[in-house]
Amino acid sequence: MKITVITGSPHRKGTSALLADEFIRGAKEAGHSVVRFDAAFEDIHPCRACDYCITEAVGCVQKDALTSLMSQLVQTEMIVFVTPLYYFGMSAQMKTVIDRFYAVNTKIMGNKETVLLATAEDDDCRVMKSLEMHYQTIIDYLCWEHAGKVLATGCKKRKDIENTNFPQQAYLLGKSL
Repeated sequence: MKITVITGSPHRKGTSALLADEFIRGAKEAGHSVVRFDAAFEDIHPCRACDYCITEAVGCVQKDALTSLMSQLVQTEMIVFVTPLYYFGMSAQMKTVIDRFYAVNTKIMGNKETVLLATAEDDDCRVMKSLEMHYQTIIDYLCWEHAGKVLATGCKKRKDIENTNFPQQAYLLGKSL
């Protein structure tokens, strides 16, 4: 299976990066091809709502790192969203990527599976509800199938998540595909 992992954290060694690393390790051990896109470290720009992609039918007018990612998404069979929870939602870096899906909506609709990996400082189980609802709305709209999630709460620092079984859950999820 071709898997694209999109991360949205500006922390290279943060809590959500560990989940991404472990998921990827498991998926590769299971024989899958994995491409990772770390949005916070790429030259990407928000959607301008110019509709160039629709009126000209040639994709987004912006030629940044998302140009190659969007081509990758057309071919991929699974998209993995990895984000820290920022104010009850995904990071701005992740949202920037998702907003730009608009340019390729018709090319990426249907026949894809998705996974959500997220981390939060708060340990209240309700803290992820808004993120889960937003994620579900996105995949419902794009007619994608949810294939799993790891929602790691109570994980502010890397050492916090290292002392939990959340990294193991991410690894096992990747390995189970």
